[in-house]
Amino acid sequence: MPSGMISLDTQRLALRPQSPDDFEAYAAFLASDRSAGMGGPFDRRAAWGMFCHDHACWSFFGHGALMIELKATKECIGQVGINHGPLFPEKELGWLLYGGHEGKGYASEAAAGMLDWAWRTRKLKTVVSYVDPDNLQSHAVAKRIGGRVDPAAPRMDPEDIVYRHFPPGS
Repeated sequence: MPSGMISLDTQRLALRPQSPDDFEAYAAFLASDRSAGMGGPFDRRAAWGMFCHDHACWSFFGHGALMIELKATKECIGQVGINHGPLFPEKELGWLLYGGHEGKGYASEAAAGMLDWAWRTRKLKTVVSYVDPDNLQSHAVAKRIGGRVDPAAPRMDPEDIVYRHFPPGS
């Protein structure tokens, strides 16, 4: 496990490090039309590169991706993470849920848990979320966890709407 990798618990979720066993579901999501908001669909090779990037961020930056697992059933339902590196102009809080798990508050719960950790432990001053203009569910999540649209934020995809997140009280 890379140095600094963590596990977090929220009310209903365990946010845990990636395992090679998580790759098949992750690759299936990225191969689907549901990944369009992330620039997909992606082939298996690209999915593997993204999966490895999510893991490597822990060693390089002290933050990265965690898998979202339902505590009640141990089912892995998606991923949440703070990304950085050459693909992201700023530290980016991102999330994805596998089919059938939307609309239950899981993405908001996972993202809020990750943000709480980022503020308390990493002492980050701000992070952003890049959201495809058509991804209404992710816009709702970004707003629900306190994100504010930042039209001046740098972005790799000029079409993205950027939500800026700040620690509580700032």
